[in-house]
Amino acid sequence: MRFGMSVNMNIPDAPRMAKRTLDLLKGHEVLLEMEMAERFKTKGLCLEDMDVDMMVTVGGDGTILRALQHNKAPILGINAGDLGFLTVASEEELEEAIDNVLRGNYELEERIKLQTTVGGKRMLDAMNEAVLHTAHVAKIRHFQVFVDGEMAMNVRADGIVVATPTGSTCYAMSLGAPLIDPRVEALVIVPMAPFKFSARPVVVPASSRITVQVVRPKECVVVVDGQQEMLMAGNETVEFKAAPDRARFVSFGKGFYARTREKLMGALC
Repeated sequence: MRFGMSVNMNIPDAPRMAKRTLDLLKGHEVLLEMEMAERFKTKGLCLEDMDVDMMVTVGGDGTILRALQHNKAPILGINAGDLGFLTVASEEELEEAIDNVLRGNYELEERIKLQTTVGGKRMLDAMNEAVLHTAHVAKIRHFQVFVDGEMAMNVRADGIVVATPTGSTCYAMSLGAPLIDPRVEALVIVPMAPFKFSARPVVVPASSRITVQVVRPKECVVVVDGQQEMLMAGNETVEFKAAPDRARFVSFGKGFYARTREKLMGALC
């Protein structure tokens, strides 16, 4: 197998864990991202240029999200951070995880990604969520949200979050949205700090076309997975729908509910 590797070099333990991962993959071709390659004094590549069978990330969820933005290979997430909800192996589980991969003892889990278009300009696809919010602190906006052309929300709020099932455990969850099993073909629309408490999250089919308009246009910002943002004047239509391609994650059999209990319900919030 041919592997790519992306490492968050800002996490203290990540370079050491990356070196251990490289040792475990000895005998297999491993392409390193630029920053890590410089650390190990070897040639590196941009994520976009890596033609690999699997991408190994060493860091946290942010490392995985960045890798997904720039490469379509299946992700094997090694957790070197704190929570790492999308990762599948801790440092203690690293050797077993690599051994299972090399033996073919794993499954690939496909997950919905979110496509976001602002005024006809397509942004990067999101694994977790896209957030449309006011461009200035403590400034409320009036949003109208349509699902397949039918108005679903007419709300004054700080913003609107549209999340995938994967993203339902992130920002959307902190705003009161339900957790959605990633096997469910759905998206969730969540108002941020709505003026009226009656404005609640709405779960819609993944086949839906969601459009959001700002009434009395004023500046807003659209942020995708915390990785890319776009300033908008407020008169553009923002469209969300399931992306045509899906993310693929290496899985060793631990289900969504076991991960949720382990990572979220037992973790500090």
